[in-house]
Amino acid sequence: MGKLSYKEMQQVLMDELRLMHYPIAVKFFFKDEELAEFRNNVDHFEPTKPMTFCQWEIAPRMKGQTILATKELLGCSNAAYVFGLIPLTESEIKGHLKYTKNIEQAERFVKTKSRLPEGALKAVAVSPLGDSYFPPDTVHFYCDNMQAYHLAVDYMAAMDIHPLRTNITMNSSACSGNVFSYLEKTANMLPACSGSYNAGKTERGEINFIIPGEHIEPTVQRLLDRKAQYGSSSVTRPGDHFPGADVCKNCPLIVFKKGKKGGE
Repeated sequence: MGKLSYKEMQQVLMDELRLMHYPIAVKFFFKDEELAEFRNNVDHFEPTKPMTFCQWEIAPRMKGQTILATKELLGCSNAAYVFGLIPLTESEIKGHLKYTKNIEQAERFVKTKSRLPEGALKAVAVSPLGDSYFPPDTVHFYCDNMQAYHLAVDYMAAMDIHPLRTNITMNSSACSGNVFSYLEKTANMLPACSGSYNAGKTERGEINFIIPGEHIEPTVQRLLDRKAQYGSSSVTRPGDHFPGADVCKNCPLIVFKKGKKGGE
């Protein structure tokens, strides 16, 4: 880690982008010793029964809790497949027939999802970015359109990438979206899939923006550099505080002045 701590990065992101939810640090465990170290040193919660991956993420982003979960506590076949916890099954393919034209297309679409090596993953931890014990593999934001735009702009500038090409898959926005960013080492922006919308409580129609863990600090640093140069993070007018004024080009015509009492 460089100059900024994860707590500092989280604070900057919450303050400057007016985030509603904590950024989520996602850690994939492939080594027994790392998993044992986490269990022994980190206060954490575990799901009381099998849930979806996007439901695991509710706790860190809404309650600030750190969650550790294993295969037995994952109640979603889409996530289990892209995490490499189960092989491809006929039922998983048939589960995509409601979206695809036929069974052949459904199979091809499932097979082209980003996927961790089969049988390698031992557990997953999701925590608020500020509480991340290990350097995160990815950082997952549930945010609105304008917040996602500014994250993408700062990411592209920081990493010198343009245009940013994203990866949208059926039935697996949160899970496969994170796997894509982890494997391809690039940011990803994608809408909620039907599963994460009704199971993951994306009740405000949030967008998923996911950054590889090693890219989060340069992205935050770019935001800070831009603020130092222009006086604000560009989400609001310079000098304004939340809620600010999200208006086209900070239009000088959209201004209000205090009225006089009694209509004087």
